[in-house]
Amino acid sequence: MNAEEINIPRIDLPRIVVVGSGFAGLKFVKRINSKHYQIVLIDKNNYHTFQPLMYQVASSSLEPDSIVYPIRKIFKKKKNFYFRMAEVEKVKAKRNLLVTNIGEIEYDYLVIATGAITNFYGINNVQKYGFTMKNLRESLNLRSVIIQNFEKSLTFSNIDKRNEYMNFVIVGAGATGIELAGALAELKRDSLQTDYPDLDLKQMQIHLIEASGKVLNNMSTKASNKSHEFLKKLGINIWLNTVVQDYDGTVVKTNKENFRTKTLIWTAGVKGAPLKNIDESLNKQNRIKTDEFNRMLGSDNIFSIGDVASIEKDENFKGHPMLASVASQQGNHLALNFNKRIKGNKMKPFQYKDKGTMATIGKNRAVVDLPFWSFSGVFAWVIWMFLHLMLLVDFRNKLIVFTNWTWSYFNSDKGLRLIIRQVKRKLD
Repeated sequence: MNAEEINIPRIDLPRIVVVGSGFAGLKFVKRINSKHYQIVLIDKNNYHTFQPLMYQVASSSLEPDSIVYPIRKIFKKKKNFYFRMAEVEKVKAKRNLLVTNIGEIEYDYLVIATGAITNFYGINNVQKYGFTMKNLRESLNLRSVIIQNFEKSLTFSNIDKRNEYMNFVIVGAGATGIELAGALAELKRDSLQTDYPDLDLKQMQIHLIEASGKVLNNMSTKASNKSHEFLKKLGINIWLNTVVQDYDGTVVKTNKENFRTKTLIWTAGVKGAPLKNIDESLNKQNRIKTDEFNRMLGSDNIFSIGDVASIEKDENFKGHPMLASVASQQGNHLALNFNKRIKGNKMKPFQYKDKGTMATIGKNRAVVDLPFWSFSGVFAWVIWMFLHLMLLVDFRNKLIVFTNWTWSYFNSDKGLRLIIRQVKRKLD
């Protein structure tokens, strides 16, 4: 292979290759001045996914086209920009070469923004039999599985067997876990009884398991307590200080109780998803260690931003939290630094500005932590909706999501609940 096989023309501008089109990569490419650089964006998908709303795809509240947007459309007016759909295999840092499944490409600067993957903490059976929703395909699979469960439940006369398919165990009571739990509870309350009148939906149980002593462990005590109250009102069983030890596809074993379910949903943790050949630059969370300019330690021209990056200074030895707000700020900041650099100006170190954290637990229920104020309820829910609408990439996405939310609010109906493709379990 040679660098021409990926078919990017060489021009008299420094080439920046960006790997990953999540929040960090997208913001970087948007803000970089492409009059001074040639930009090559590489991703295994040809679309950007708005990850904070993937749980609504999994719970049938939104269709997938509501939260994705084509990369080529986003940057159709950007000069000196090229996109290639490819999977990166490894980096040859000494040769400034990136190896992909469609060929090799040389770079002057490399920006790694590959995000995070699910962390199963070594529990192999959870990885084998459980379900996750770290990407759009996994969310669509989970949506099909949820509806398939109820179709299959109808075929059993044995109540215990039926309940295995009607019960759900969600592991991890962070924002993703509680949002999904709330969505499932509303699905049970508002839609499933109508869809399946010959099933006793009172038997359906939603268990939320958390290893720490509170839900939303990264938010304030006030927000955590209020979220706990909202979840209980929706009928969700909350198991704190409970650690999952194993799962055989039917029984979830923990340090306290055992739970029978065919559907374990793992939202308990993530770790970095770095490129190969940079193992010596990774921390314990599999994140790339960088300096305060997001430059990989030991390198002059490789940078890392977003969930896969970790600025490990004395006051921040574990790196910044793996949040969309951090990723967006790092992408924006690194782009501005590159714009300064080309003009001979000094780069500025990255400083995260915490603008707040929020989570929703169904209709009219949300919690918001701002640096100066913590509140919950209907107003928090409106703020949550408004902010997520504004952060969507395109006006079309905003309109579709707003229309769906408005319809669901007044009709209490969570989407169409179609099984477009069957998902086969390993034990079925």
